[in-house]
Amino acid sequence: MRLSNSQRQFLQQAATDYAQSVHKADGYLASRGLSVDEARRFHLGVVDNPSPGHEGYKGKLSIPYVTPSGIVDIRFRSINGEDPKYIGLPGAKTTMYNAQAVLIADSYICVTEGEIDCITVLAKTNHPAVGIPGANNWKPFYKNILDDFETVIVLADGDNPGLEFGKKISRELGNVNIIQMPDGHDVNSIVLQEGIGWLDERIRKCISE
Repeated sequence: MRLSNSQRQFLQQAATDYAQSVHKADGYLASRGLSVDEARRFHLGVVDNPSPGHEGYKGKLSIPYVTPSGIVDIRFRSINGEDPKYIGLPGAKTTMYNAQAVLIADSYICVTEGEIDCITVLAKTNHPAVGIPGANNWKPFYKNILDDFETVIVLADGDNPGLEFGKKISRELGNVNIIQMPDGHDVNSIVLQEGIGWLDERIRKCISE
């Protein structure tokens, strides 16, 4: 669904307003190994004063989907342990997070499951990355976006859905390397436990082969 100019302006203003309160998520961000300054780099925010229609997201982390043409979506994440963890806007279709990376990446790109994992890669390394918001949200046309890269590195969660996510992308693209996280881990949690060197070493091995 193509957004109208007024819809884009609404999302832009909401994201700008929420970004002013991102410091209120400092505890949650620290638990994910991210600083407030790193969060600002990705325009993250906290819904303190909800825009019209966003009242149900009050107190949640806002994650805007920034593209060269502006903000096309905002997803929200619980920071206090409530369920569900992630909530999208009504009627919004899931899309690729940080999609503009495909315009500036060179010969390879990383694909993560989710925005926080993507942000972890981008904030902590020099590797280009995009995020798919959930293993079940891969779309066939993403093949056309990623097909020109020499290597697509899928950073899969350490569970069966994560492995299936990697295999699904491998079936659609012929240039895929899968790095599956250890059991029970995702990109963010393994970086917190083992350090960024653990992930960086494995990515570099993929692109040097």
